[in-house]
Amino acid sequence: MFNVLYAAYGPQGGAQAQSSGGGSPISLIIMIVAIFAVMYFLMIRPQQKQKKQHQEMLNKLSKGDKVVTIGGIHGTVAGVKDNTVILKISDNVKVEINRSAISQIVSSRASKVQPEEKISKEKEKEKEKEKEA
Repeated sequence: MFNVLYAAYGPQGGAQAQSSGGGSPISLIIMIVAIFAVMYFLMIRPQQKQKKQHQEMLNKLSKGDKVVTIGGIHGTVAGVKDNTVILKISDNVKVEINRSAISQIVSSRASKVQPEEKISKEKEKEKEKEKEA
């Protein structure tokens, strides 16, 4: 048994194992850089993008929006301050929460106004076409 170990890891076997097992250090560096690039594009970048979208959503928050908090509470925004939002949960129940505790906007007053603006713009375009004809 010692003869097998000596043959495999002895002076000749050890030298052969070291010279045949290694690659160039440049290929190792390239592999490490590739792994970090993959990690960046699959994990870090999407998370940054999602965080940016959430921050934009919180900045657009206005009175009358129906929202859901991180805890799952549904309510309507009754007031907006710098870092807090007053959330109307029921008829006589209002709670002041942090802006960051809002997970999503269910329906927004701004989204209801925009379709009306689109309709009026379409009507204006139709009137312009009629005038040209």
